[in-house]
Amino acid sequence: MKILFLDQSGKPGGAELCLIDIAKPYSDRALVGLFADGDFKTLLQQHKIPVEVLAKQPIKVQKQSNLFQILASFIQLVPLLIKVTKIARKYDLIYANTQKALVIGALASFLAHRPLVYHLHDILSLEHFSSINLRVAVTLANIFASLVITNSQASQTAFVQAGGKAELTEIVYNGFDSKKYQISDVEIQKLQQKLELQDKFVIGHFSRLAPWKGQHILIAALAQCPPQVTAILVGDALFGEQDYVQELHQQVAKLGLENRVKFLGFRADIPQLMSACNLVTHTSTAPEPFGRVIVEAMLCGTPIVAAKAGGAMELVEHGVNGFLTTPGEPQELAKVINTCLEDIEITATIADNARNMARQRFEIATINQQIAQLLFSGKIDLSNTEVVDFEDTQD
Repeated sequence: MKILFLDQSGKPGGAELCLIDIAKPYSDRALVGLFADGDFKTLLQQHKIPVEVLAKQPIKVQKQSNLFQILASFIQLVPLLIKVTKIARKYDLIYANTQKALVIGALASFLAHRPLVYHLHDILSLEHFSSINLRVAVTLANIFASLVITNSQASQTAFVQAGGKAELTEIVYNGFDSKKYQISDVEIQKLQQKLELQDKFVIGHFSRLAPWKGQHILIAALAQCPPQVTAILVGDALFGEQDYVQELHQQVAKLGLENRVKFLGFRADIPQLMSACNLVTHTSTAPEPFGRVIVEAMLCGTPIVAAKAGGAMELVEHGVNGFLTTPGEPQELAKVINTCLEDIEITATIADNARNMARQRFEIATINQQIAQLLFSGKIDLSNTEVVDFEDTQD
């Protein structure tokens, strides 16, 4: 099967990192088409996955865009749609990995007579999307998609509640290569020395800096913890959220935590940093569709405390393989942090449980096998596809 993967982003977020793992087994007969240039293209090339940037400028529609903004961008989308349709005729299947990719992929699947798979990495709700964006996504998926892969029960439920057809959906959790998260003690010690984290109880927070990701919740909780408790914030603003970054710095200064909070920006050494932490926190104020950092922390053997909502509740069982707290409650988070600080042995046992369970549930080879079974299950009709040389599509 030759697959055309589509993704809107030039920057590597959770959905993009997931796509690398999914596309890799098909790299000799696939193409990843991006709607923006950036570091994600470089990452794909490093993994020897064929990639092409298909748009000359980023698509301006955002998750909260209204009908007027969407219509205004349609002129921009036409050349991209034509290009994707021509390329799609060389492939058996279109695999849309993001919302904007769904819009272009759905229309291209109709024009090129190619089946469409939509991989849903979001919770389709008004907390995350405008009503018009929700309606467009669900309608296109219902009409054009042969299969909707959701990354959690939470994502699947939200899709159906928004009007999506339940019979289209299959739940497949994100996959991980557990070997990447086996970090040596020497590496950990060197990193701790470099970041001046020795003799500290280090809490890590790994996500882009955005209000709904809840870094301010962690900072507020930190003020209620002993002086040796230090936080590292890994990530930066992405979508015009620099004002929030400034607010975080002001919050740190107001609480007198300048020596206990480190802003590290975007980093490539996530497994190493997680392994250097005593605890990883996930503090999203709105439900997450999955919670990639939760599983990554588990695979590193680092205890995780997550916000009790969305996909996180499918990953963490409180007191067994991690801890859950009420979203937006810094006092409750501080209580869990202090418990982990005091009960080191119990916390270590929970972290060991988490690592073993994560290796069993989320190993990438198993997840890719699940996706392959779905692609070849007969749910997707390939009978009408005929691979056409690109030169034949130029007329």
